[in-house]
Amino acid sequence: MHYSAPVADMLFTLEHAAGLSRARAEGEAGEIDVETLGAIVEEAGAFATDVIAPLNRVGDREGARLEGGAVKTPSGWAEAYRRWAAAGWNGVLADEAHGGQALPTAVWALTSELWAQGSMAFGLCPLLSHGAIEALEAHASEELKAKYLARLVSGEWTATMNLTEPQAGSDLALLRSRAERAGDGSYLITGQKIFITYGEHDMAENILHLVLARLPDAPEGTRGISLFLVPKFDAHEDGSLGECNDIVCSGLEHKLGIHGSPTCSMSFGEAGGAVGYLVGEEHRGLACMFTMMNNARLAVGLQGVAIAERATQDALAYAHERRQGRAPGGTGAAPIVAHPDVRRMLMTMRSLTAAARGICYRAAVELDRARFSADEAAAKAAQERAGLLIPIAKAFGTDVGCDVASLGVQVFGGMGFVEETGAAQYLRDVRIAPIYEGTNGIQAIDLLTRKLPLSGGETARGVIADLRATASRVAEASSHAFGGTAARLDQAIDALEDATAWLMDSDRDPAHALSGATPYLRLFALAAGGAALAEEALAALRTNDAQKAAARQALARFFAENLLTAAPGLAASVTEGAGALSPEATEAALAL
Repeated sequence: MHYSAPVADMLFTLEHAAGLSRARAEGEAGEIDVETLGAIVEEAGAFATDVIAPLNRVGDREGARLEGGAVKTPSGWAEAYRRWAAAGWNGVLADEAHGGQALPTAVWALTSELWAQGSMAFGLCPLLSHGAIEALEAHASEELKAKYLARLVSGEWTATMNLTEPQAGSDLALLRSRAERAGDGSYLITGQKIFITYGEHDMAENILHLVLARLPDAPEGTRGISLFLVPKFDAHEDGSLGECNDIVCSGLEHKLGIHGSPTCSMSFGEAGGAVGYLVGEEHRGLACMFTMMNNARLAVGLQGVAIAERATQDALAYAHERRQGRAPGGTGAAPIVAHPDVRRMLMTMRSLTAAARGICYRAAVELDRARFSADEAAAKAAQERAGLLIPIAKAFGTDVGCDVASLGVQVFGGMGFVEETGAAQYLRDVRIAPIYEGTNGIQAIDLLTRKLPLSGGETARGVIADLRATASRVAEASSHAFGGTAARLDQAIDALEDATAWLMDSDRDPAHALSGATPYLRLFALAAGGAALAEEALAALRTNDAQKAAARQALARFFAENLLTAAPGLAASVTEGAGALSPEATEAALAL
């Protein structure tokens, strides 16, 4: 396994494809300067490379173990987590009032990707804590904040999200967990939750569970869900821990991948009720939970990018080492990287990874623009752009992770299908990412039904106009090395504009529109990803580094000439594919 954190590449993407340099110039990037940003990300890259990455295979082989109701994480994980927390990484995004550093979202995004590059299973623990910190900062009472936030921000304690139940996956209206008012301001929680990441573990002394449950007088559906903080150990006023709450880890899932991350079944209230505390208002829990969804979904998209990065690095190293077959024009066994089809796979892996990274980072920069802009209208526009990009980032990033990891196995050939090389682990680990935090089909529906209509469609049209401007700058560069990049980008943007106009037709049958949601998201992602690579290439042309400029132009050209060619076909699937998906058309085929 060949891994080194690609810090310079990540920072270049952030500055140019994601637009941080422009946001900084416009005063919408926070107060962090280029040098400080670079130093933070370099340090995070070193920790990911030297401390977390060596534990990745350990976690996969040993897995988490349930012993007498307690979960033991793999060898070295608890120590590594405590080192990570002591270094202050858990507080990157949190408010300074609670011990955080209040750094830009972009910094958090890059560090989150690095933890997942080191080990996706390891990085899941802080991801859940970050989400809980967001929800508590926004909605918890001052008393709850004072009692729990500082230790959560420091990483001394960790947190979970308890949404899913056996009968209720994505449909939270079906939740059955109950909450009873205890009469002293607390609540007694009972119910079963499944698929709870890090619901029990030995890496921190306390675990704070955010639990969705219903009160007896709750209205039906999602409007009747409340959010509760249910600690494994309640805290005394002096911060010391009390007795264990009425919470039991009843089982661990045996999973395809991310073996080091304990995925728990949790039982609340077997002995009468787990003590919980209301977060936000009664019956308004879903709104509180959704506070953390933007960053959570962005982080999951970055998990896909992270696995794609690892798979690409390993496949590229192996392709230079492995000798087999005669290359065109050569004699004797050649490194397989010399074969055109292997180069095609490697370029596909590298360009997809870079394109997805560019989309994810731009979403993070837009969140920072919304957070730091002094102009209310500009902040609102940035928040809507982020909202539009995040379902694309989550779905495309995780699809890319799966596609690239699968190609990595192919580059390794038969050696990729056995566990010794590590290529198979990437594919097993990343396969969950298109499923959790809202399946990628749900992301496509969100893009279509909630994000395209923002500001009457002006948000989407504005982002598409940005992509068109990039294509124009590529054409104006008149660089032979770009090949057909400008023309293919224009063709893809034409297809995206046509599909967008078709979907936004107010007379469109909703079922027909929903049938095209997933190909539409892929189409948008390809156009945005191609533009991101082109922006990086244009930025490289402005440097004095001819090698960097040639490399980035070659990557943008490959993506445009080999992957953007799918755009017209995807647009046709959006506008013409509904008929083949009707119940009448599919009933016979699905019965075969």
